[in-house]
Amino acid sequence: MDRSIQDVARLAGTTSRTLRHYDAEGLLAPSRVAPNGYRYYDDRALVRLQRILLLRELGLGLPVIREVLDREVDETTALRAHLGWLEQEQLRLQRQIGSVRTTISTLEGEGELMADTMFDGFDHTHYKEEVARRWGAGAYATGDSWWRGKTAAERTEWQAASAALQAEWADAAVRHLDPAGDDAQKLASRQVEWLDAIPGIPRAGGRPAADYVRGLGELYVADDRFSAHYGGPAGATFVRDVLAVYAARHL
Repeated sequence: MDRSIQDVARLAGTTSRTLRHYDAEGLLAPSRVAPNGYRYYDDRALVRLQRILLLRELGLGLPVIREVLDREVDETTALRAHLGWLEQEQLRLQRQIGSVRTTISTLEGEGELMADTMFDGFDHTHYKEEVARRWGAGAYATGDSWWRGKTAAERTEWQAASAALQAEWADAAVRHLDPAGDDAQKLASRQVEWLDAIPGIPRAGGRPAADYVRGLGELYVADDRFSAHYGGPAGATFVRDVLAVYAARHL
């Protein structure tokens, strides 16, 4: 079954003009074009459109989205990785909702505001104890200051780049790449480059420390909050193995 461009635009909450633009940008071609020029889209095209809209919500530009989609082989795995990110966002928003409801209830009842719970879910502090335990309170404080210093646009850009990289990891895992192979090691190099931009992380010789990189890999496997970003335990195990090889070779 395929649907007309008007039907797809209505279902996706977009416009026919936008869909034509996606085609012109090499992102989403119609499944078929009728002799009268009408465009139609099948189920596979709808799945690709869903991916495009999800990546757009992360703040990625169309050229970057095209690169991400062109590199992906398995759409299901990529969607699972994105679902993991969305579920983490859902939990964060639920925490925000709970804290705001508590504030409203307190104000209406003229009770005492609890500052230590008012801002639950408004930042990334739910990782504080984990980071401090593994790498020290100083590492968390430095990273926290760096994150708070970013503008909203800069945070969105950083999160978008992170989500795109995680999706590439999940795709590489489902393709069963050799952890020591060139393609997998290129991903590891990009991951370490991404880490290198974060101040306060443990370093050796000016680069992220080998133990730190290996430890992150182990954390991705051990903690469901992180493994979800890489397609689940199997994907996280692949990331861990690739990073271990990279750390032994280059750090």
